[in-house]
Amino acid sequence: MSEPNSNALVSTEWLAEHLHAPDVRVVDGSYYLPHEGLDPRAEYEVQHIPGAVFFDIDDIADTTNPLPHMLPPPEKFSSRVRKLGLGDGVRIVVYDQRGIMSAPRVWWTFRFFGHEDVAVLDGGLPKWLREGRPVEEGSVRVGERHFTPRVNSLMARDREQIVGNLRSHREQVLDARSAGRFAGQEPEPRPGLRGGHIPDSLSLPFTDLIDRETQTMLPPEQLRARFAAAGVDMAQPVVTTCGSGITAGVLALGLHLAGHADVALYDGSWADWGQPGDTPVATGPAAAKPAR
Repeated sequence: MSEPNSNALVSTEWLAEHLHAPDVRVVDGSYYLPHEGLDPRAEYEVQHIPGAVFFDIDDIADTTNPLPHMLPPPEKFSSRVRKLGLGDGVRIVVYDQRGIMSAPRVWWTFRFFGHEDVAVLDGGLPKWLREGRPVEEGSVRVGERHFTPRVNSLMARDREQIVGNLRSHREQVLDARSAGRFAGQEPEPRPGLRGGHIPDSLSLPFTDLIDRETQTMLPPEQLRARFAAAGVDMAQPVVTTCGSGITAGVLALGLHLAGHADVALYDGSWADWGQPGDTPVATGPAAAKPAR
């Protein structure tokens, strides 16, 4: 385990001071599940942080894949973010409309494509609004900026790699879904999926890493305590997973903030693994496991 990586988060105070800096770009990376009936782009049009562009998680994706919002090819990612004015030489700050839910997925995606100068706004739009900070409506027109993709494939896992890990146990698999969904006792929001979890995986609902009052990430020492309580060995590799690869980003961010240097994300997550088929599924609550 390395030192905590505090550069992955910025405060609302920091963003307010740097909002108009020429090398800072703000991104609304909001996402809602289909059954919630909310359109994140429409919500962005109603109000967003001044200058923020909208990152469409479902569009900046591999739309040829039947699974939701899978990583796009590098040329598509580069093309889309270039048109948003997001590229080389800028610090990108991502927020979402819930607080911290989908912004870490966008943070992880930029890092997957080689852009390390990216951070999540701690507390997101709700904290920004509570503090009476300015917002604007409509869309934002920006000039294009060149983006050079440098894919880091070590940051993502697919189904075949997770199957292989069932035999090797080289990586710990950590699930961000609720305890009920992990146990197979609550229905999945996407129809047609089996209930349960990947065998031998650990459970840590992403909401357990967030202060419920402020909607900000817990400090590093508390994050480490939550990971330890879930049975995570911080000296060993971790793969995060969730329903469809969104909130797994919160766990990846938390591990990064706590100083873990070897973290990947299962891109398809339960939308892939939980489909009818022969992937093994375990049910029941997470076993109490001390950190290895």
